[in-house]
Amino acid sequence: MLSETLLRSEDVAAPDRLAYWADLVGRTHAPVRMESEHADDFRAVQRVLDLGAVTLWPARFQQLVIRRTPRLVRRSDPELFHLSVLVDGSGVGSWDDQEAVYRPSDLHINDSSVPWEIRTGHEPVSLVGVEIPKALLPLPTKLLRRGVPRRAPAGTGMVALTTQFLTQVVTDAPRYRPEDGPRLGAVLVDLVAALFAHAAEAERCLPEGARQRALLLQVKQFIQAHLHDPELSPGDVAAAHHISVSYLHRLFKGEETTVAVWIRRRRLEAARRDLTDPALTEVPVHAVAARWGFSRASDFNRSFRAVYGMPPGEYRKCPMKCPTS
Repeated sequence: MLSETLLRSEDVAAPDRLAYWADLVGRTHAPVRMESEHADDFRAVQRVLDLGAVTLWPARFQQLVIRRTPRLVRRSDPELFHLSVLVDGSGVGSWDDQEAVYRPSDLHINDSSVPWEIRTGHEPVSLVGVEIPKALLPLPTKLLRRGVPRRAPAGTGMVALTTQFLTQVVTDAPRYRPEDGPRLGAVLVDLVAALFAHAAEAERCLPEGARQRALLLQVKQFIQAHLHDPELSPGDVAAAHHISVSYLHRLFKGEETTVAVWIRRRRLEAARRDLTDPALTEVPVHAVAARWGFSRASDFNRSFRAVYGMPPGEYRKCPMKCPTS
């Protein structure tokens, strides 16, 4: 499991909770001022996941007004970028003479060196936030000062990939080992750098290694979304990303597998999950196979047995005893 710290406003007496929470946020991001219509008994909870130099924190809290004032910036600036994906609730962010409304799945971005204010709606807010030291981002200082967006609306491309990665790491945190934290943090840095470069139309500013790693994640997301297509091939994947098949194969060199094998493994894992899902017990094995891109049941049975050591029908009968890889 990833190294984790649990923070709760309820760890102190009700009248002290809002001030206590403001202090905690000051440690995980930067010093701020807070106001709330629930100041007499403020409720909030936050998990802090250690990803090396990067900090990831899912949180849920009641209505808040959060201000990072010019005075607080002058007093203490940890030189961080904060990104958070809104899961539930709403909010409005303002800085200089600009304002942005945040909705679920939007990505909110702010800078510890810039004054800002965030006002959440009356309903509780859930989000997944991440703090990234500016020094880690392999981008020119000029771009980081002027080209970083304050809001990235939900959609496709780098925004969807970044938000999906953030939420997936939180969901899968119990499955990782503590030593996986720095690796996941490095992946997040590459994703955020690619997101900023794309927003500024400055992809060429990214080092080749960071660009390739971000592209590989995009390719994997595309494959995952198209596993149901039995015709999916390396050529299709390459064409969708405007690269050659040979370049696609080079991206997968570090994965110690080929593109075709990676696709097959993801299909088999998806089918395995379905076979152990109690809600799908009435779905025939051949239908599960077809759902994940296996057009021939015999091919599915052979591949499944080679990986999991038994036919899929037999595996379905003993999910608690069967191997998962």
